[in-house]
Amino acid sequence: MRHPVLTPAILLLALAACREDETVAGYGAAGVIWRLETIDGAAFAASATLTFPAEGEISGEAPCNRFFGRMETPYPWFEAKNLAVTRRACPDLPAESAFFAALGAMTLAEVSGDTLILSTPEGREMVFTRSQP
Repeated sequence: MRHPVLTPAILLLALAACREDETVAGYGAAGVIWRLETIDGAAFAASATLTFPAEGEISGEAPCNRFFGRMETPYPWFEAKNLAVTRRACPDLPAESAFFAALGAMTLAEVSGDTLILSTPEGREMVFTRSQP
C-alpha cells in the first residue's frame, strides 16, 4: 500500500489552518468591551470603547462615531489598521480626535486581568478597563 506524500506546501497550509489567534484578542482581550479610562495619564472625560469581535478585527465607539478595522500584529505588538469611521458630528469631536490620534500611535498591548494597556516605547499610554455589563 502506498502512502501519500505531503508536499511542503500542503504541510504549510495545514499548519496555517491550525494556527491560533496570535493578536491581542487571543491573549485575553476578545469578547470584552474595553472602556477607555486615561490617555497619557489624564482622565478621558468622554466615552470611548474598544472591542476585538473576531480574529484580526478591531472595532469600538469613539466619543461621536463607531469604527472598525484590522488588527493583525502578533501580541504584544499593536497596530490598528485601515480604520473606517462613521461621520457623525457631536460636541465631543475634539475628544474623538485625541482618541484616534492616540490609538493610531499605540504599538504595544498588555492584557492584565480587567485592564488593557496600549502603549508606545516613548511612554505614551492608553488605559482601558473591562466594561461591566
